[in-house]
Amino acid sequence: MPLRLRGDPFPVHESPDATGGEELEPVRIPEAELESIQASVLKLLDRSAEQARQLDSLATAPAPMPLPGFAMPSLPGMPGMPVPPALPPEPRPILELEGEEYENELDTLTDWVEDFLMRVYGAEVTTAAPWCGQWQEHLDVVAWLHALWMAYLQHKEPDAGQSGMAVWHRDFLTHTMAAVRAPGGPLSACQTDPDRPAHRLLRGPGRSSRASIPGPAGAAAPDGGES
Repeated sequence: MPLRLRGDPFPVHESPDATGGEELEPVRIPEAELESIQASVLKLLDRSAEQARQLDSLATAPAPMPLPGFAMPSLPGMPGMPVPPALPPEPRPILELEGEEYENELDTLTDWVEDFLMRVYGAEVTTAAPWCGQWQEHLDVVAWLHALWMAYLQHKEPDAGQSGMAVWHRDFLTHTMAAVRAPGGPLSACQTDPDRPAHRLLRGPGRSSRASIPGPAGAAAPDGGES
């Protein structure tokens, strides 16, 4: 039913059951109140239009540019946002590497051992501190020295603190060199005289032979027979 303004009567109809079939008197709204209602409706319409314009401007606005010196949090893959650098690969024990990857790691380790470790901490070759010019052939020595090198790289970083290298000397260098160059260690059959280079791989333990251990009564033996 259309709204009648300017004091026109606004008829209100009800069902016959509610009014008993009698027509109600029209409700008259004073003109002053009608003008107030009109003003409120116009304000609501203006506010709705302004909110619609703001939503449209937000939908078409470009992405904000980060200020210099301030990092903007972002998700990887979002357009227009910086992509965080890839994390370096996690270090792996050298004996877990194979092929060219192993050879490249061994070359880098050799440079560190010969240009830094032995030149600074190698001391003298004696029967109490043997060495080998072909230490790369001793896999246990390679594993020891590679672990020592990885610890060196970790403890020389700034986040290790000012005592990082002291910890490396105490907990890694001394122990590793004592194990590798022990009189009965893996290089004990190699060079013990600086004037007489030598290299020899000691024979390691062979594969064990499992002894036949009798099982419980009635259990089948490994060969399928009765115990």
